[in-house]
Amino acid sequence: MTTFLSRYTDLIYAMFRFMLGALFAFHGLQKMSGYPGPGGPVPLMSLGGLAGVIELVTGTMIAVGFFGAWAGFLSSGTMAVAYFIGHASGGFLPIVNKGEPAVMYCFSFLLIAAMGSGRYSIDALLLGGRRRAPV
Repeated sequence: MTTFLSRYTDLIYAMFRFMLGALFAFHGLQKMSGYPGPGGPVPLMSLGGLAGVIELVTGTMIAVGFFGAWAGFLSSGTMAVAYFIGHASGGFLPIVNKGEPAVMYCFSFLLIAAMGSGRYSIDALLLGGRRRAPV
């Protein structure tokens, strides 16, 4: 089905990928350095430290479209683990346990894992303009 925005699909996907990756990278930056916003750095050799490294690195990779499918897959799994460790004990439903952001991140990253980095990405430059990154 064609919609009035169909011709902009590649560009909209790139904007989606960039914003999602940048937001995720900022979560990692906050865990690693305490910047921006409240909260301080977490110990690197802890579960939060590991999550911070994954968020910062894979968020940046997703934002620029560098091995986006692999970074999306790792990020999706990280957010699934975060949901079950941090939220599921407060009730299974995300609306009850305040886990909606974790679920949204998880499934958004799963989409990126399935779609690859897209047309406007480092992967596309390196792969000669192919739409999807090889998985």
